[in-house]
Order: sequence, then structure tokens, then C-alpha cells
Amino acid sequence: MLKLAVLVSGGGTNLQALIDQIEQKKLTDVKIEVVISNKKDVYALERAKQHGIPTETVIKKDYENQTQFEDDLLARLNRYQVDLIVLAGCLMILPEIIIRNYRNRIINIHPSLIPSFCGAGFYGLKVHEAVLARGVKVTGATVHFVDEGCDTGPIILQKAVMVEEDDTPEILQRRVMEQAEWLILPEAVRLIAQNRIKVENNIVKIIN
Repeated sequence: MLKLAVLVSGGGTNLQALIDQIEQKKLTDVKIEVVISNKKDVYALERAKQHGIPTETVIKKDYENQTQFEDDLLARLNRYQVDLIVLAGCLMILPEIIIRNYRNRIINIHPSLIPSFCGAGFYGLKVHEAVLARGVKVTGATVHFVDEGCDTGPIILQKAVMVEEDDTPEILQRRVMEQAEWLILPEAVRLIAQNRIKVENNIVKIIN
């Protein structure tokens, strides 16, 4: 059984995609142990509660210093004995202590085809605004392992999505979620649960 901690900052649509596939038995031998948010009162926490999943909030400004914040976040992850951390619309930059302790056991979903439209400042709707401003014809989503950089970890899966002439950032965001994010995030978790992912020289190999 692959035990997940899902980290969120907003509505939790990617969290819902994972919950749906687990409940529909399309994603087997996987359990979400905890949903952790770095913001209070986000709908992702309500989604978790509706499905009986424990929730936690870890808000940086509530701590006296960075070390206390980092130690508490690590302690909570360890308490649930999770095998994989999934960043599902989580806007928190993970502390290096978490990355070191969970090397190649943290994955993130990013709403573009990395290395395009990624890195510092590219998150949420800003990604889709930049895509439309540049006039590219194809965008998509990427699932990658998290390392110390910003969107620089080994790429696990990508899926392309066509950009249409009358797209707004909001319309494009929705299409990328529906046609890419909600598909490849559960698929990446499935591959990891099946021990079919190998990282060599910062490149992911999928074992058949």
C-alpha cells in the first residue's frame, strides 16, 4: 500500500482526481493518509473531510521562526508514515529538510510542458496568461519529482493540450486540468505504486 500525503493551497481539483480514482478502484494499493494545507479554509480541506481523510494546516506565519515551521511539517509527515508526498496545487516552497528526507518521494503537477512556462513566478493562472501572451499553439501539464530547484526535478509524465484561438486564461486553465492534469497525476501515482519508476542521472525511466 502506497501511503500519500497530499499538499494543497486551494480548491483541490487534483486532490479530487486522486480521490475519485481511488474510490472507483482505478488507482489500487494507494491510500491518502492526510491532506495538508498551508492556508486555512480552502475547499481542498472540505473535499478531504467529505471523504473521511484526515486534514492538517501548517501555516508558516503561525510559527516563531523558520526552523520551528520546518520541524513541525516534517514531524507531521513522519507521523503519518507516508511513502509519497503529492503537491496538488500547493503553492508552498518545500523546505530543503523535507526534500532531503523524502528524496524522489515528492511529486508535483505543473500546468505547462516543462521547461516552458515554469520556474519562479509561474503558477496557477499566471502560467496560462503567459502561454496566451506568447502565442504558443500547444501547452499541457507535467508531473515531476521535486528537488531543491523550482520545477527542475526529473520529469515523470507530460501531456499536451491544444491552445484554441478564443481561449481566455480561465478557459485554457480548465481544459489543461480536464485533458491533462487530472489524468497524468493519478497515472504517475499508479506507476510509483507499481514500482515502475526509476531515476537515473536526473531522468525518469518507466519500467514496462
